[in-house]
Amino acid sequence: MLNFDDERWNHLMGGYKTPFDPRPSLQKLESQQDTATAWEELWEELHHQGDVGDASYAAIPELVRIHRSGSAGDGWNLYAMVAIIELARTEPRNPELPDWLREDYLRSIQELAQMGAKDILCAEEPEAKRAILSVIAIARGLRTHGKFLVAYSEDELLEMEP
Repeated sequence: MLNFDDERWNHLMGGYKTPFDPRPSLQKLESQQDTATAWEELWEELHHQGDVGDASYAAIPELVRIHRSGSAGDGWNLYAMVAIIELARTEPRNPELPDWLREDYLRSIQELAQMGAKDILCAEEPEAKRAILSVIAIARGLRTHGKFLVAYSEDELLEMEP
């Protein structure tokens, strides 16, 4: 995992294809200080209209680590952000996953899916349940299913029925 003192954090790009260092927002989550603002900052900077950057990828192992410690808070934010970034990662307009991050990033997706298998039993909000199921589906190779789970409500899916 990328150490918080590593110089690379200072040169990462976010979803707007501009520099973004997610460490201050991640530290807010970890310390459970102003978590609503932290999630707002992360959503604003790590994903923009389907665009992500290497800051988006670097944040995933940290978010999973923070969730493992019980400090990430809102399950929907965590699972939806991971699902959306991972789905965007394979879009041609987005950068490749850096080699120095590949192993930690991919392992974090799998770990979050395992945690999600337990978290789903306690989740109450439909949006959180769908986001958790989305990460599980993505981790198990069902990317299209994961995309539909995170992107559409049950009512929206029912409207698609012939």
